[in-house]
Amino acid sequence: MKSEVQNVLPPEPSQESASLLKRLAGPSSTKAGLVQDQNEINRIIAEVSKGSKFYENEKSKDKELSEKIAKILKQRDQVLKGVDICAIERHVDHIIEELEEGRDLSQTIVHVDMDAFYASVELLDNPSLEGKPFGVGGGVLCTASYEARTYGVRSGMAEFVARKLCPDLIVVKLNFQRYSDMSERCMKIFQRYDPNMLAAGCDEGYLNITQYCADHQMDVETCVQEMRAAVHSETQLTVSAGIAPNRMLAKISSDKNKPNGQYHLPFDRDSIKAFMHDLSVRKVPGVGRVHERLLDAIGIKTCGDIFTHRATLYLMDKQFGLRFLLRTYLGIASNVVQTGRREERKSIGAERTFRALSDKQMILSKLEDVADELARDMASGGWTGKTVTLKYKLDTYQVFTRAKSFDRWVSQKKEELFAIGKELLLPELPLTIRLIGLRITKLKDLHAAEPAGGIKHFFEISNSSKRANLEADEEEHLQPGGEDDSMPGFYEEEELESNHLGHDDHTMESSDDAPSKSYSKPRSGISAKPPSRMSFKDASEASGSSPGQERVTPMHHTCPICSKELKTDNQGFNAHIDFCLSKGAIQEAQAEASSPKKLGQKPASTTSKKRKR
Repeated sequence: MKSEVQNVLPPEPSQESASLLKRLAGPSSTKAGLVQDQNEINRIIAEVSKGSKFYENEKSKDKELSEKIAKILKQRDQVLKGVDICAIERHVDHIIEELEEGRDLSQTIVHVDMDAFYASVELLDNPSLEGKPFGVGGGVLCTASYEARTYGVRSGMAEFVARKLCPDLIVVKLNFQRYSDMSERCMKIFQRYDPNMLAAGCDEGYLNITQYCADHQMDVETCVQEMRAAVHSETQLTVSAGIAPNRMLAKISSDKNKPNGQYHLPFDRDSIKAFMHDLSVRKVPGVGRVHERLLDAIGIKTCGDIFTHRATLYLMDKQFGLRFLLRTYLGIASNVVQTGRREERKSIGAERTFRALSDKQMILSKLEDVADELARDMASGGWTGKTVTLKYKLDTYQVFTRAKSFDRWVSQKKEELFAIGKELLLPELPLTIRLIGLRITKLKDLHAAEPAGGIKHFFEISNSSKRANLEADEEEHLQPGGEDDSMPGFYEEEELESNHLGHDDHTMESSDDAPSKSYSKPRSGISAKPPSRMSFKDASEASGSSPGQERVTPMHHTCPICSKELKTDNQGFNAHIDFCLSKGAIQEAQAEASSPKKLGQKPASTTSKKRKR
């Protein structure tokens, strides 16, 4: 009996425990410079974290995700019963053929990514750090040197965990102004090669160098080498680059030869499909940890597996986003590169992370600092807005938001922002929190010309907005993030908000007491990341007063038809507009605004549009 017991092998780790280990490791576990086998590192991270509030929160979220996946698998088994798989696969093959016809290999897109940006800047000021494992931050690391990454240390990692992995780790405090200055210098160099480059954070961006190479009779490899050499010569910093026919492929390629290297993906269909075939789905911009685990549950680990399971994906399109995944398999994405427009800005905010605080006055002091930073950013950027949102993260790592809307434009004064934030925060106390932030939405651009008033403008705005939306839809046709170009649902809160483990080098949120400037904008496609992806949810996306949602008070509206002042919500406002339109005002408005060709012949048609506002 004794020998039988000795021969019993230890049980294989369950899906839940394995996924929890990966979850605790954080989203940045795929960053360049890390050792290939993360198992031992993940075990140490889990061991150090065990028993903490962070660990319990991650364990709870992992359990919730496991339950969601169980439901998905049950749905999969149901939809596959009695189905002619071959017929479905033939149908999907036709979709693939249609997508293939849209492949565009005419543009040369480059993704540039500064190497360990914060750490590299610190090396310029302190050469004694050369060759040593060090991180930048405090409390939580914003980035780590490549020497530190060999130990498993990475961005978004708690300092005490990093020191467990690397006892000799040196931690350097953040210097945001210095990083901002160096970022600006680098971006100006990139703009020589493409004035319309898209900055995707303070340390990376996309360029279209097709025209530059043609004008200077230069091959793309030489052009990118020259660009990288210029950055190093003028800033002493190194940059890695990926060269490909679209933004998704360029982004993936820039990680191939890091640090201080470049990778040129051949511009032909077969090479691109071969490049994607064995690529982990986790390497695809837009596929996060939740998506990775969800796809893994149905057998999709690599992009080549997408084709194998195409029938299942077709039958479960709502859960997975078929067209996004098929484009991923084919290596097809947007090759549009253009500078972000001011009118795309949706919000502006600031936040600070710090060690857990429960003292009321200390928390209010942090809030005042955030209000001051937000006020300065609003003034320097020329923005105001009508909705202020408070965000706070508890010491249990749960994130909550509270919001208040006004019928006037909020001033750019620190005192008013602080007062609003305080009004939203005080009813929630007592709390123990480790992050606090303020965000303003429903923006007004103070640098823009004042629009003409009156009922004519009311209808012109509707039409111009519709045209703008159509243009945006057309531009995003091949970008993950469009309606049929993204994996739906299953977004982890911490991947959208802020997380203990999981910030990129450009994140300004992860220090012991670090400010974070962040903004949100419309879906701009793959990996066009703002300076901080941990942005607040837009105030219009939530209502009510339960935890994690925003309390929005009724707003004052001015009816564009009768000019009457109303204090109501959007539903009541739209009902009033319908009433005014039913009295025949629509005919007068159409006559003043434009010809019937522009607005349509029937009043009911216009009424329908207003209900959708």
